[in-house]
Amino acid sequence: QVQVVESGGGLVQPGDSLRLSCAANVRTISTYGLGWFRQTPGEAREFVGGMSWNGADIFYADDVKGRFTITGDDTHKVSNLQMTSLKPEDTAVYYCAAAEHNYPPTDEVDYDYWGQGTQVNVSS
Repeated sequence: QVQVVESGGGLVQPGDSLRLSCAANVRTISTYGLGWFRQTPGEAREFVGGMSWNGADIFYADDVKGRFTITGDDTHKVSNLQMTSLKPEDTAVYYCAAAEHNYPPTDEVDYDYWGQGTQVNVSS
């Protein structure tokens, strides 16, 4: 049973930074794509960014490009989402997901395993 667990959410002020982590207990991490999504109440889940564990592909949504950075540690099977210059509109529940592809799909329907989500609030 594959499990994906996020951690690191919280309340920060605009302009602050925050790092989220995602641990995935998959057997062979290199065969999975890893995606980060976020969701606000009443809205669809939105792709934030994703990576392939072999480092060949890293994608970001336009509104986080240059502010968010995704990294991966394949030894420990952990991905981090480093968020900087946070804005109130970044407030959402953030999810990590794993796809049984060696690339990170941008559509949530292509992901097989999801974490429980972690809340990020950006407010003054």
